[in-house]
Amino acid sequence: MSDVETDDPRPDEGDAGNVDKTRRRLLVGSTAIVGGIGVAGAAIPFVKSWNPSAKARALGAPIEVDISKLNPGEMLGPIPAWRGRPVFVIRRTPETVEQLASDNPELADPESKNEEMQPAYAKNRWRSRKPEIGVYEGLCTHLGCSPKFRGEENSFFCVCHGSVFDLAGRVFKNKPAPDNLPVPPYRFETENLIVIGEDEEHA
Repeated sequence: MSDVETDDPRPDEGDAGNVDKTRRRLLVGSTAIVGGIGVAGAAIPFVKSWNPSAKARALGAPIEVDISKLNPGEMLGPIPAWRGRPVFVIRRTPETVEQLASDNPELADPESKNEEMQPAYAKNRWRSRKPEIGVYEGLCTHLGCSPKFRGEENSFFCVCHGSVFDLAGRVFKNKPAPDNLPVPPYRFETENLIVIGEDEEHA
């Protein structure tokens, strides 16, 4: 019986095994690469969500306030810029400064014993760095309404529920507000330029 040569293109069994293994490795490697890219692509927005947005950073950023044109007995503001809260900046008259220095039995917390309401440099009768300049968050500590400045009466008045504060932001007794107006961190960059949201210790 003579040997007949055939043109069979199929590899023998050993070669087929090698081809299958090579193909399998190529497919597994490609799948892993594509899967890794997909995971990375999905993770990028998730990781970015941990970082504060530009808007969030802006809300906490310090702001500069020019008080050069602020006359005695006037208020500049509210300034709706620091952490989304209005800020009152007032220049008190000498008479008001003297009045604040005296004892007032009508105040609920004249010594501002709640330390959370002001930094250490505001623990005085004026609750400020300078007796004539006051810087306060303009939100009533009752329900967060914004009190009205009443310069002629030397007070802030919350029209929502009737809380009254003096020009050092101290609340009067028997009013809905439980605490004095908060004093935000601030410092004087120059005599007429205040940086709100940043004190001298962290400048």
